[in-house]
Amino acid sequence: MWLLSWLLLRLLLRLGDGAPLTYKTGGMPRLVFDIETSAVGLEHFDDVQQEYLFREAERQPTEDDKARKRAEISQQFSLWPFTAQVVCIAMINADSGKGQVLYQSDDFDEEALESADTEGSVEFAPQVDEVELLTAFWDVAKRYDSIVTFNGRGFDVPFLYLRSALLNVPITRKDWLGYRYQTEPHCDLAEQFTFYNVSGREGAARKFNLDFYCKAFGIPSPKAMGISGMDVGSLLAEGRHRDIAEYCLRDVVATVELHKVWEERLKGIK
Repeated sequence: MWLLSWLLLRLLLRLGDGAPLTYKTGGMPRLVFDIETSAVGLEHFDDVQQEYLFREAERQPTEDDKARKRAEISQQFSLWPFTAQVVCIAMINADSGKGQVLYQSDDFDEEALESADTEGSVEFAPQVDEVELLTAFWDVAKRYDSIVTFNGRGFDVPFLYLRSALLNVPITRKDWLGYRYQTEPHCDLAEQFTFYNVSGREGAARKFNLDFYCKAFGIPSPKAMGISGMDVGSLLAEGRHRDIAEYCLRDVVATVELHKVWEERLKGIK
């Protein structure tokens, strides 16, 4: 399965002529994207903020219980925009197959020389920090009429909005969290494959993760190479920035393929 995943990724990388991410001049250009986030260190928070973050842990009856709860809370830091940062955004034009991966890198100068060129139709572009990364993303986003995500309404989009606000990065598209029951300008596949959570957590249309949907529909899993979102923090600490970028791109490749399934087989169901 990992071989099929790798071959699919290589195929998409060769779809275009090597140009950076572009968009159509007519019709309805669609941008498919995914983000990777990583928790910031506790040194970024004062004592009052830390007390607030770990308040539930301090209510536990024993020291062992407190330690377990603290660890559980710490693992959730990467999910919250006030305790985490965006370290990578991968994007593909659903119509042309061209794409770009923006990712933070400590060794920016060295990686820029090695990675900022295009590989097939996808450009890997290291960024010096989160502000530069978000600025570059919003510059691309303003050129698209619509977006496709997996769980973007519940995670990616609000995370991007709040991080951009915190860092005073201008947001060029503020309409991605509008009326929920429509697919323009934002088609969230996690909403579409659950029919907007019509049957709750345990019913026929319960929500599964991207990996599960991909395997069910015969799409190579983005996790087939042995990396998942849970590994991003450790990969970042090890300086494996390109590995994060390639994993994020595999998520987007899978989302593109899942969107094709939805568009051909499920679109229009009411």
